[in-house]
Amino acid sequence: MIRALLIGLSILAAAPAVAQVEPFPAVFHAQEITTNGTTIHVRVGGHGPAVVLLHGYGETGDMWAPLAADLMRDHTVIVPDLRGLGLSAKPPSGYEKKLQGQDVSGVLDALHVGKVDVVAHDIGNMVGFSFVEQNPGRVTRLVLMDAPIPGIGPWEEILKSPLLWHFRFGGPDMERLVAGRERIYLDRFWNEFSATPAHFTEASRQHYAALYAQPGAMHGGFSQFAAFDQDVIDDRAFLAKNGKLGMPVLAIGGNKSFGLTMAAVARDAFSNVQAVSIPDSGHWLMEEQPTATVAAIRAFLDKPV
Repeated sequence: MIRALLIGLSILAAAPAVAQVEPFPAVFHAQEITTNGTTIHVRVGGHGPAVVLLHGYGETGDMWAPLAADLMRDHTVIVPDLRGLGLSAKPPSGYEKKLQGQDVSGVLDALHVGKVDVVAHDIGNMVGFSFVEQNPGRVTRLVLMDAPIPGIGPWEEILKSPLLWHFRFGGPDMERLVAGRERIYLDRFWNEFSATPAHFTEASRQHYAALYAQPGAMHGGFSQFAAFDQDVIDDRAFLAKNGKLGMPVLAIGGNKSFGLTMAAVARDAFSNVQAVSIPDSGHWLMEEQPTATVAAIRAFLDKPV
């Protein structure tokens, strides 16, 4: 907790005063959970069945504040920062999604949480998939949002998109090139992957750029992508072992981004998939269309299994 407070204070000192994103409700508390060789920063609030929210690249668990405020009414909401990102520790290695799925398991074990719903976006999709495949009996429902899963469905075709050059951008030289220019690098994602770039607000850009400027944060970010080759091997092994899993899955895509392709990806690994395409949204669903996105997730989680 002390470590997180010191980091948080340093970010506030470095960022302009206007760099505020929607806060989590005051009933949420933050804690540091040591597990699987690292330390994960976690926000927890609410009461009822548990749901874990897994963020993606270019953001942190802070992206989920509007959804957490809605779900806390009748759920215990658990929001970690992925290893290497946000206020979690930034180890030099361990970014294979199989290992990060074990990070999620360790967080839930430390909180004495058994079964959960999982809601994931971007890199969170990949971590969430690995967690589900390693713990299929622990997951009641799964929401996947607007990103591929290594080795699953049309992965090889997706890789051909020139927009995804960053999947192979990383290493010490790239880290030096981006150092001190994190905002320039991240603006590219926020602009090109938005239906309307202005919907990813200036306050959010300042907030996340400051977090990604922390020592080790860009290494953690680049390492998420560098692990994809191993993730493909692991994910295909999961699919060969488990076959198609049967829990309900909601596949959400922005209609200016992944759209219904998210469902095509999910149907390669799951047999009970529902599809939603959010109008007037690109990749950044919680920034661009939070009301529609929260409503779609809430409606799905409210359905009895």
